[in-house]
Amino acid sequence: MNLLSNPDRPSEYVPQNITVIGAGAWGSAIAFLLNQNHHQVQIWSRQSEVPLSAMVADSDVIISAVSIKGVRAIATQLQTANLRPDVILVSATKGLEPATLATPSQIWRSLLPVYPLVVLSGPNLSKEIMAGQPTATVVASEHPHAAQLVQNIFASRNFRVYTNPDPIGVELGGTLKNVIAIAVGACDGLNLGTNAKSALITRSLIEIIRVGVFFGAQPETFWGLSGLGDLLATCNSSLSRNYQVGYAIAQGKSLEAAIASTVGTAEGVNTAHVLMEICDRAQISVPVSRYVHRLLRGEITLQQAVEGLMDRDLKAESLQEHS
Repeated sequence: MNLLSNPDRPSEYVPQNITVIGAGAWGSAIAFLLNQNHHQVQIWSRQSEVPLSAMVADSDVIISAVSIKGVRAIATQLQTANLRPDVILVSATKGLEPATLATPSQIWRSLLPVYPLVVLSGPNLSKEIMAGQPTATVVASEHPHAAQLVQNIFASRNFRVYTNPDPIGVELGGTLKNVIAIAVGACDGLNLGTNAKSALITRSLIEIIRVGVFFGAQPETFWGLSGLGDLLATCNSSLSRNYQVGYAIAQGKSLEAAIASTVGTAEGVNTAHVLMEICDRAQISVPVSRYVHRLLRGEITLQQAVEGLMDRDLKAESLQEHS
């Protein structure tokens, strides 16, 4: 029974049938939260014996927590599945598709436009969630009822959930911060200090806002949990895979070795390359992200990246997204 069919009953007493697609760290953390709230949860991955179409047949909510490279294939499979007419789709993926430069939500909308789509993003490190530590997140949608339903199914004592009407902004906040986390990991790996780290994070947020506005997002979204909140979490924790990659490079490892030493996918590596293609086409100024991209491609050393950022032309500080 979908929550919307019984609006007078308190949401916390209406268990939902939920399918989580993706059995990695993030998908497992999502399933953990939902199980804690006593929903009927099943996890599907490529190793599952049950076909995806059969697993989602009776789902009230379908949550995709796969990496960006798997989103289009999953959405394509669901196009031919016999989904409930009132099913709600939730995208919990952070990344940009290399071939199309699309965000995950743009892929979902293009292939399954008739179903309400909710984006979930925030400062949510999987290991801390699994340890029962408190955090907050954002669920964003152009369909308020869908956002409220997803808010209700996740909300708990340790997981505070806010709604937001700007899905593309919430999504990009969670995606673009991964590039910056590589830079901050490298900053820490070089022991450049707290002053440098603070400046790097602050100026990087302006870059994120510029790109977000280009995509049609609201600037104020990036000062919230999915922007500044996620940026701070990812740039201040050794649990972050992207931070780990930057730190390892600063310790003298090659990009390949840094990635190999990281458990899971560091989406910021792929995102940096796609982001540069977008910014080159749209002529968006993103100096920190550009130096990360050049570093990852082996065009410059880490020391050259630091010197390049410090030698940029002097100007007035501006918090406007176009400066």
